[in-house]
Amino acid sequence: MFKYILKRIFWLLVTLFIVITLTFFMMQFMPGSPYSNPKLTPEAIAVLNKTYGLNKPLWEQYFVYVGNMFTGNFGTSFQYTNQPVSTMVMQRFPVSAQLGFQALVLGTVFGILFGSLSARKKNGLVDGILGFISVLGISVPSFVIGSLLLVWLGFGLQILPTTGWGTFADTIMPTLALSFLPMAMVTRFVRAQMIESLNSDYILLARAKGLSEREVIYKHAVRNSLIPVLTLIGPMAANLLTGSVLIETIFSIPGIGKQFVDSIPAKDFPVIMATTILYAVILMSLILITDILTAIVDPRVRLA
Repeated sequence: MFKYILKRIFWLLVTLFIVITLTFFMMQFMPGSPYSNPKLTPEAIAVLNKTYGLNKPLWEQYFVYVGNMFTGNFGTSFQYTNQPVSTMVMQRFPVSAQLGFQALVLGTVFGILFGSLSARKKNGLVDGILGFISVLGISVPSFVIGSLLLVWLGFGLQILPTTGWGTFADTIMPTLALSFLPMAMVTRFVRAQMIESLNSDYILLARAKGLSEREVIYKHAVRNSLIPVLTLIGPMAANLLTGSVLIETIFSIPGIGKQFVDSIPAKDFPVIMATTILYAVILMSLILITDILTAIVDPRVRLA
């Protein structure tokens, strides 16, 4: 198990290095300039380039950035004067993390419940209704669901705040909008895996031993059906925790996703780099945790 974890960590670091390198050099091909003020003279631009280190050769900029990154220094924002990027990102990340965590928990819990119920009522009315809901959750974008909730619960019934951030009520509609996709994906995976489990030999053996239907379902069928769900949680969590740009825009949430999008047209390279690195670290860390949990649940994975 220890060797398996070391191997996964090694490839995680290699992947992270590749992401950082590609992102840094790809940004150099973005059209335009980070200095949007048309009144800036060539002399003033030269001073700014020297201040931000943009007058150095590209390879030197890269090694300086990587060296500073290991000390926690991600540079200063071009868009917001004298604002350290690390401070800006960490101020907004908890907002997106809270919203994403709530959506992940809500979507996963209801996905497991709906998937189990759908498998037990296979080809029935309940299965059809839950299947239709899961198809909608996958095919309809979260910002459409968020807009519908905003119109219905916010402007129509007026039972929830439409914009802002600060109270739990502010998080309900964006959480519901973001939770539809993970709920739909988990529902479909759990249903498919549980139908296969219920028709397997070990379930027949459990019933032959005289176990109650509740024990057969929850101690055997559901437990084995959760293994593929673990492979979904990592990528889903990374996407949700780093924020949904459109959802944050619709509900005026001061999250990291909105900050990332605003930094692109402004050519705010340090913010783009820091946000991309944060997303990559979270994604790969969660995938690593998922792989470890999967290996614990199913030891055959370690041999792959």
